Amino acid sequence: MDNEHHRHPGPSESDSEAGDRKYGAAGSRFSVEGMHCTGCANGLQSSIAALPGVEAARVDFITGSAEVHGEVSAEAVLKSISDGGFKGGVLAEAFDLQETRTRLEKSQSSSVRLWRRRAIVGLGLWVPLETLHWTLGGGDHPWMPWAMFLGSAIVLVVAGGGFYASAWKAALRGGTNMDTLVSIGASTAFLWSTVVFVMQQSAAGAESVWNDRPFYFAEAAALLGVISLGHWLEAAASVRAGAAVRDLLELQPEEAERIGPDESVELVASRDLEIGDHLQVRPGGRVPVDGTVIDGRSEIDESLVTGEPLPVNRTAGDPVIAGTVNGSGRLVIEATVDGRHTTVARIAELVQGAQSSQAPIQRLADRVSAVFVPTVISIAFASVLGWGLIAGDWQTGIVAAVTVLIISCPCALGLATPMAVMVGAGEASRRGILVKSAGDLEAAGRLERVFFDKTGTLTAGRPTLGPINLLPDATTLGLDRREVLRLSAAAEKASEHPLGRALVLAAAEEDIDSVAVSDFQAIPGTGVRATVDGRRIEVIRDAEATCRVVVDDRAVATLDLVDEPRSDAAETISRIRDMGLDVVMLTGDRRAAAEEIGRRIGLHDSEIMADASPESKLDAIAAAGPHTAMVGDGINDAAALARADLGIAMAGGTGTAIESAGVVVPPDRVSSVADAVHLARRTLATIRQNLFLAFLYNSLAIPAAAFGLLGASGPLIAAAAMACSDVSVIGNAIRLRRSLARERRLTAVK
Repeated sequence: MDNEHHRHPGPSESDSEAGDRKYGAAGSRFSVEGMHCTGCANGLQSSIAALPGVEAARVDFITGSAEVHGEVSAEAVLKSISDGGFKGGVLAEAFDLQETRTRLEKSQSSSVRLWRRRAIVGLGLWVPLETLHWTLGGGDHPWMPWAMFLGSAIVLVVAGGGFYASAWKAALRGGTNMDTLVSIGASTAFLWSTVVFVMQQSAAGAESVWNDRPFYFAEAAALLGVISLGHWLEAAASVRAGAAVRDLLELQPEEAERIGPDESVELVASRDLEIGDHLQVRPGGRVPVDGTVIDGRSEIDESLVTGEPLPVNRTAGDPVIAGTVNGSGRLVIEATVDGRHTTVARIAELVQGAQSSQAPIQRLADRVSAVFVPTVISIAFASVLGWGLIAGDWQTGIVAAVTVLIISCPCALGLATPMAVMVGAGEASRRGILVKSAGDLEAAGRLERVFFDKTGTLTAGRPTLGPINLLPDATTLGLDRREVLRLSAAAEKASEHPLGRALVLAAAEEDIDSVAVSDFQAIPGTGVRATVDGRRIEVIRDAEATCRVVVDDRAVATLDLVDEPRSDAAETISRIRDMGLDVVMLTGDRRAAAEEIGRRIGLHDSEIMADASPESKLDAIAAAGPHTAMVGDGINDAAALARADLGIAMAGGTGTAIESAGVVVPPDRVSSVADAVHLARRTLATIRQNLFLAFLYNSLAIPAAAFGLLGASGPLIAAAAMACSDVSVIGNAIRLRRSLARERRLTAVK
């Protein structure tokens, strides 16, 4: 596609302008307002996916958004959203904190208000009418049937209007949804009661059997009111479950103090900041954008962004992260990114993406939901015929059919996974752990074995240079210790490997000047090569020594570098073992060094695979079978991270490693790997519990309704039961959130 098609229109662009553009594989995002259950989202997703040119579509009920991949115009997507009975808009290409915060607040608050209003109308009219009906004897008062009829009609219009509109839109598309069941159920109860009412009021029916027929006007109103109450509770619970993203969105301040060329200070919107802007951060204020300190000294609280509980010192030259809290000192920083592409924005985007993505375990629920509504309608129809033709009781058949339609609940199936995923991914982000998708979260919960890289993962990744052992060829080439260090440090200057950084640091400490380097090449699992002062230099990490320096194809020295285990490495290994997982150190370092570190952190020699090249790491992971994770931080780990069922990268590692991983943990806490597995297991257990509750509810409730076991009050009982099924699934997710939050607080105290 042409480059201009890659730019997404912002929220301010008109639909006509947006409609002329096509979107490619990167995906385009749309806001969707008006969805009130997962059935709405699934139906809309199917409609968008059926558009010509769409490769994939994902509609998320919880976040009120849609993501579309493929060659399709925005106009076509917006029309599909509109045809579904919803209001759509085009979202900006770049994740925008302010726009997302505003959209979520508007969507969530409007959803809560909508269902609260419908519940109050439905229950507000039903309760007094039902009370009067039973208190005054119902049929003994001629005005009561009229009051019941009018009250029920008002509820059907006010509280039921949205259900009918959604069901009608679905019918026009040739489909059904949850609102189809509610609409048919409420309409059947109302129409049956209307027929009884008309027959009782007519002269022909005055002395007929119709006088003994009860009304279900109150039940028709009640079921809409109770279902609306369930959606109200569901919307309110969703707001609480999604607190993690909202907390992230609120980290970046809306305004920043920008310092002008004349040292004047002006307030500007944080989203409008540009690279190079100089900004003032007052004591106690939040850093508005990622940047570098150019003046001042202070302690920065990064706990809400990185999970690091202790403040960190920051002075001139040190980096700072948007959303972190300044301590007692005034800082002047220079922005290194613009206000829309901060670290906290990327974290919020990742967390929201994970929360709205689909876990593989959800596919079962989706397959059931796809045929659920037609199946329920068939069962309801069979109930009418069965009771009418076999038992000769059409009235009971109609009550049973209405009860079947109302008591069935695909919404509980649809909410079972996403509510738990929202909680799990959100709690992970609070601990500084980024989970990129629901699939990654599920993979972490199913792990059976974990492979760890050594350097920079189980060790601190800050090795120090030990002895430099000169070889005979060094004398031949006229090289002394200092010159070998100068050449090897120059070759390693562009390397991201911790061993390379140790050489560069050692050279700097000995005041060895840096020199120009050309033809630099990093060789994953082997080392680096470069041209320095016209010489071909190779620094090779092999099994014979920690590092070997080769100059013009001659080995001139070996370098010993010493690295210390991370302080929490032994605890991490122990915790992962306690969870029943196998642990393996998979390293390219020589066996003697690997076994020394392994013994210090509690690994057995049989759990150590040393001298591993990137290719042999891939072979080891492939041979290990399914449910395997790789934890690493370097370029040489990238292929293994991608090959494993789950890649876990240390945030302080290379960009390549982080891109290859599905989970990113804080740079200085390898124990977060154990935290991630624990969170994922708790989340997966909650998903299974939710699916069990949803399937159990429907498998028991629908037969009970069809066989008339709920009696004449079946429709009302069904409405309450359906609402309870939704709330039980959501409540289980809320229970998980509270439990994990309590664990986090207890850990912080320790």
